[in-house]
Amino acid sequence: MAFFFEAVCAIRSLISPHDHHDFNYNTDGYDGDAAEDHKSQDGSETMPFIDESPTISPSLCACGPDGDAISPVPPEDLLPGGDIEKGLEMKKLVLSGFLASEEIYINQLEALLLPMRPLKATATTSQPVLTIQQVETIFYKIQDIFEIHKEFYDALFPHIQQWDEKVAVGHLFQKLASQLGVYKAFVDNYKTAVETAEKCSQANTQFQKISENLKVKGPKDSKDCNTNVTMEALLYKPIDRVTRSTLVLHDLLKHTPKDHPDFPLLQDALRISQNFLSSINEEIDPRRTAVTTPKGEARQLVKDGFLVEVSEGSRKLRHVFLFTDLLLCAKMKKTSAGRHQQYECKWYIPLADLTFQLLDDSDVLPHIQVLPEHEIEEMKTKISVIKSEIQKEKKALKGQSRNVERLRKKMNEQESWLLLHSPTIPFRIHNKHGKSYLFLLSSDYERSEWRESIQKLQRKDLQTCQLSSVELQVLTSSCFKLRTVHNIPVTSYKDDEETPGLYGFLHVIVHSAKGFKESANLYCTLEVDSYGYFVSKAKTRVFRDTTEPQWNEEFEIELEGSQCLRILCYEKCYDKTKLNKDDNEIVDIIMGKGQVQLDPQTVQSKNWHMDVIEMNGIKVEFSMKFTSRDLSLKRTPSKKQSGVFGVKISVVTKRERSKVPYIVRQCIEEVEKRGIDEVGIYRISGVATDIQALKAAFDTNSKDILVMLSDMDINAIAGTLKLYFRELPEPLLTDRLYPAFMEGIALSDPAAKENCMMHLLRSLPDPNLITFLSLLEHLKRVADNEPINKMSLHNLGTVFGPTLLRPSESEVTKGHITLATDIWSHDVMAQVQVLLYYLQHPPISFAELKRNTLYFSTDV
Repeated sequence: MAFFFEAVCAIRSLISPHDHHDFNYNTDGYDGDAAEDHKSQDGSETMPFIDESPTISPSLCACGPDGDAISPVPPEDLLPGGDIEKGLEMKKLVLSGFLASEEIYINQLEALLLPMRPLKATATTSQPVLTIQQVETIFYKIQDIFEIHKEFYDALFPHIQQWDEKVAVGHLFQKLASQLGVYKAFVDNYKTAVETAEKCSQANTQFQKISENLKVKGPKDSKDCNTNVTMEALLYKPIDRVTRSTLVLHDLLKHTPKDHPDFPLLQDALRISQNFLSSINEEIDPRRTAVTTPKGEARQLVKDGFLVEVSEGSRKLRHVFLFTDLLLCAKMKKTSAGRHQQYECKWYIPLADLTFQLLDDSDVLPHIQVLPEHEIEEMKTKISVIKSEIQKEKKALKGQSRNVERLRKKMNEQESWLLLHSPTIPFRIHNKHGKSYLFLLSSDYERSEWRESIQKLQRKDLQTCQLSSVELQVLTSSCFKLRTVHNIPVTSYKDDEETPGLYGFLHVIVHSAKGFKESANLYCTLEVDSYGYFVSKAKTRVFRDTTEPQWNEEFEIELEGSQCLRILCYEKCYDKTKLNKDDNEIVDIIMGKGQVQLDPQTVQSKNWHMDVIEMNGIKVEFSMKFTSRDLSLKRTPSKKQSGVFGVKISVVTKRERSKVPYIVRQCIEEVEKRGIDEVGIYRISGVATDIQALKAAFDTNSKDILVMLSDMDINAIAGTLKLYFRELPEPLLTDRLYPAFMEGIALSDPAAKENCMMHLLRSLPDPNLITFLSLLEHLKRVADNEPINKMSLHNLGTVFGPTLLRPSESEVTKGHITLATDIWSHDVMAQVQVLLYYLQHPPISFAELKRNTLYFSTDV
């Protein structure tokens, strides 16, 4: 039964207004993956057809209350340019495209008929492959359909070859429509034919080989000779094809003047086709709600994408489809090679029944398993290492391509794992009848997009609907062709030619915003993409009670293959009664959101690039510039004699007559005083202008340092401490010892590793060692408050490891590290592991270390 419906509602379009687009009347309809090279999914060539109709989104064929199909045919004055001659030229283009698709369809039918004759011949022998009954069931009506379309093609071809605007072809379409009865017989038998073919393949290896390797001839003008297609895929072609003539008839009428002799003939052909489709439709279910909305409007796909659903306590990757009247959650079904991919519907909610209501006190969110952040960070590092290996393999001999595929597969698995486990922002929707569903998203931007899209549709006068199992199956089947997002967003799906994104540091100044109608407490957040999902990286201060906030705050954002920057503008809500129990936080209102592509050519210049993002009538002005990771690795000693930034730590401690630099002691003290409970301390960026002000104050030994520290945002103080260590002329754990640290952390024997790692600490200069031990104990105290500040030892190791321990410039320039991605992945995991080793170690005292010097004699 479902297959009848598939025949009725297979009409699909993806044509945007105002532009010329390639639309193919091929046997597979429009295929987003294949449109670029004008080939259908089975490899057959297609001809472009230019359509200027105002269809605005993918839609299924719709039938009105009277049973006639509703078509997006515009009024006469919408004919391109209102020009009759141009209309007739468009008619020729429509016919040419349809003729080309007819050739492909005939070749496909011919490919089916090719094995039918020998199979039928052997059926009467002593060693039949199939019985006569099986042959007739599988190939039922294929010969008749082939003859109908061959006759139609032969009659239409000369008219297109010798085109005359007065030529009439309506009678050919009229005759084609009158023979649709043969399709009724084919459709009735289709399910049985497919099931019979499948059973015969399982029982007979000879037939299995035949059915999996049918050869379809390419078009006459095509360079491609033959394409291998499965029998199951070819048997589906007539099901798909039955609506093509209806689709082309709409367009032919649109571009045919009413006084042309073709007009009444084409109208009659369209009436016959629609009545045929409607008769099949009525036999299944008179309500037809799988094809139309309850109000008789065409159901259209508005938005789709991959989301993580929490189902039965575990995370599941789903493909979610938002239609004009319902939300459908599906998963891709596993199919064997050569079969059509299909979705399986998990659930759907009519938009008329969907709400975002806050939970009652009695409602409890299901337990969501959240992995420790260090596992997420470890996976990122592993992916970076694999990317580096793939680059190296590509540079090696061509014979290593199999190894590249193996690495790609591994990277795909790891990126998919990351995509599934990293999102934590809840997005909960409710069915007003009591059922609720929970998704986890990585970005508030994404949550807002889905919510806004749904609420916009709900402003219309929607009616609830209930789909029968057949209707639901048809709608779910249509998702494969209608979808706009084809692959999960992982880099392993990208072409080699695509930009790998930026690695390094993006400096962003958020200047100001205009366009607010009322005064409010306003702030912005910044997000960048990383490993297929977006993460929030920075937040401006709240500018209170204003319509024109002037933030002028600078942030330094670390990029990991990022290609896009998002800015979200919020109104801060201080009303505690508006607590959202989905994420246990007061809901701040998103006033606007927008994004900008990080074009390497634009942002990699040394100068600031100013830009404006427009969002819901609001304009946010910002500037940005980018520093690549390879440049950020270079440490340039300070040329000035005074100051502390960029000056050797031994020089600073000697000048101050201290064991630990004053800047380190003061920043640690302030963080422990009021930042120990700050969520994301050391991970969230501080305002760059505040950090620069503190840097200047410490460099000039300003008397106002303590006052500044007490007034400054705690993230700026944490950022100042990180900047101090990053700008040291050499890392705190020294260039000289870097190779030994890398070797030591790789040791397997715990006793040998302990010996080596402790000896390396003793080998550090005293100021470096004492400062390192002070920082170590401070970071342990920060991690003690992990339940509140969400900063584990591993998180802190990830933040500080690559800063305290980096390869020297000589290591980088030896020749084996060339790409930014290589620099990112090279030894990062080991750098983090070194710091983590010491963070997880029992307390280490300077005196104890020095006392045990005599027991070890290994030279470094």
